[in-house]
Amino acid sequence: MDELLGRRRAMQLMSTGAVAASMASHPAIAADGSPVARATVANNVKMRRAYVDGPYGQIHYLDAGKGRPLVLLHQAVMTANQFDRVFAPLVAHGFRPIAIDLPGFGLSDRPPFEPKVSDYAVVVPAVLDALGIRRAAIVGHHTGALVTNEVAIQFPERVTANVICGPLFIPDEQRAALIADIGGRERAFRALPHAAHMNQLAEARERYAMGTIGPERISDYVVQAMLAFQRGAYWYGHNAGLTYRQEAPLMKIRQPTLLLANTGDMLYQSALKAKEMRPDFKLVELQGGGIDIVDQQPEQWSAAIADFLRSIA
Repeated sequence: MDELLGRRRAMQLMSTGAVAASMASHPAIAADGSPVARATVANNVKMRRAYVDGPYGQIHYLDAGKGRPLVLLHQAVMTANQFDRVFAPLVAHGFRPIAIDLPGFGLSDRPPFEPKVSDYAVVVPAVLDALGIRRAAIVGHHTGALVTNEVAIQFPERVTANVICGPLFIPDEQRAALIADIGGRERAFRALPHAAHMNQLAEARERYAMGTIGPERISDYVVQAMLAFQRGAYWYGHNAGLTYRQEAPLMKIRQPTLLLANTGDMLYQSALKAKEMRPDFKLVELQGGGIDIVDQQPEQWSAAIADFLRSIA
């Protein structure tokens, strides 16, 4: 899967990974027509699962229920369950993780059009409103980091702080090549006999992880990718992210912001560029890791966020 631009490098720029979620595709409905909340356990923390009506249909989210609200936005083609292994440490730090399946991913409905990053941003206030939360800190990883940027500038009154894990600043030539390569392959992605397409995804994710992620979690990634594929939104996230020009939006952010980078991430240089553009932002670098940093270093990742948010409280 990785010829153009050294495919592993290209794919790591905007990961096509996915993490575990339920394979159910429709919410349970109560007698009054409202969605029935369910619960899932991630890393020994019970997360309430529920739905809210959003601008493009139902939005699925996970909510710890107590603590200082902290919205988590996943990368493509993952889901809210990308953050399974950081729920517990974040809760231990006194935070209330609220992880959202972006439209078309996980258990959230697909938008009836080809979405842009700005379209994804509008689901965050809908979830906050449903939970009775006026303001929250927002954390985004890769594609989610771009959505975080948009939430910050579209709804500044709802955002206390931003944590951007993977901004995207690349030359136009490289951007065009990635759109043609990743976009082309994701649009053309099809089911193959004997689930060969799933095997391809698993093999790709094993290469990205370089032995740091076990087979059960790799299997989770594939399951989640299939949920996006099921909804016909498999290519939506990377298409939105790669066509998003972050230079101007980054300069419009007015809230305290942390650039949380890791040196093994293929977007590490973009984080350094963002720091050059916004010297007022705080930069924290974790050593090593890759696109799966939340699984590789969950305690360190969570502690960096907690330390930053405490420092601006």
